[in-house]
Amino acid sequence: MITVTEATAPTEPLERLAEAGVSVWLDDLSRTRLTSGGLAGLVRTGHVVGVTTNPSIFQAAIGSGEGYEEQLADLAVRGVTVDEAVRMMTTADVRDAADVLRPVYDATGGRDGRVSIEVDPRLAHDTAATVAEARQLAWLVDRPNVMVKIPATRAGLPAITEVLALGISVNVTLIFSLERYREVMDAYLAGLEKAQAAGLDLSKIHSVASFFVSRVDGEIDKRLEKTGTDEALALRGRAALANARLAYEAYEEVFGGPRWTALGGARANRQRPLWASTGVKDPAYKDTLYVDELVAPGTVNTMPEATLRAAADHADVRGDTVTGGYAQARADLAAVERQGVSYDDVVRQLEDEGVAKFEAAWGDLLDAVALSLRSKGVDGE
Repeated sequence: MITVTEATAPTEPLERLAEAGVSVWLDDLSRTRLTSGGLAGLVRTGHVVGVTTNPSIFQAAIGSGEGYEEQLADLAVRGVTVDEAVRMMTTADVRDAADVLRPVYDATGGRDGRVSIEVDPRLAHDTAATVAEARQLAWLVDRPNVMVKIPATRAGLPAITEVLALGISVNVTLIFSLERYREVMDAYLAGLEKAQAAGLDLSKIHSVASFFVSRVDGEIDKRLEKTGTDEALALRGRAALANARLAYEAYEEVFGGPRWTALGGARANRQRPLWASTGVKDPAYKDTLYVDELVAPGTVNTMPEATLRAAADHADVRGDTVTGGYAQARADLAAVERQGVSYDDVVRQLEDEGVAKFEAAWGDLLDAVALSLRSKGVDGE
């Protein structure tokens, strides 16, 4: 595994990102990253102030087996189920990462220093089970700087409200559409209102809304290339940025409105937009495209390691590249529609695929752990 080291990672662009109001989070976690001190180094000198995980990240980390051998042996001796084994390993990693980031959490009043862990993706369409799983994860990790990730599916929206109402901080994931993003913000405000009615301290509740970026270009570019006209091809690489910029416009509207004013007066925190899926999928694009062009105050950019390395080396941070571009963003999405590419169809497909991909990764992880447990003479069933 390639690791960003203190000696080799120039951080000036990341420092400029932080100065522009963008929190840099790492979209990766593994046992070896923790035990090697690599994560601590990034936090200490690399301007990394948070960590996100997802089923695919854990599948890659735990599926490799590296660093997990001793814990797997203990779990096998105990005769735990596969599901329990996976949860023990993932929550242990998140707990340790939360401890690494605790000084950041304390220094920022809980704004950063966060580590996210996702509910079982098989529960994405079950509201009650998602709420129960979120409570369990918060209890298992038992750190104030954990965020539970809940997908922004139709069933996920009321779960987001209920979990926030319990005082649990939430990272809302798999947001692709502007309409769904507005529903997510509404679910957040409703959760805060319920928490307030229950007498909870709103200043302790935090949330981010993970708006996915590169997957939008990946699907829309594919459809534009199929159309094949010069006008269609000229629109490649523009839809994802337009979508994200209009999401930020929606954020400004909602958190500048009267409903928010009442909650803000009760010391509530804004739900920050988080740019997710920020590694470019097309090698023709600059590797820091979704870093350079999504700089705005009060946002988070969670980067896979390759993107973090690239951003540390040569990101072009030139101030706010979002708030002045709303008219052009609307024009770009309208131009895409004129080419016969349906925005509604794309975002619906991406949400369905996103849930399916995480389910598949979780299934692969369960299979790998089951094999490890069986190899130690335990069925794990």
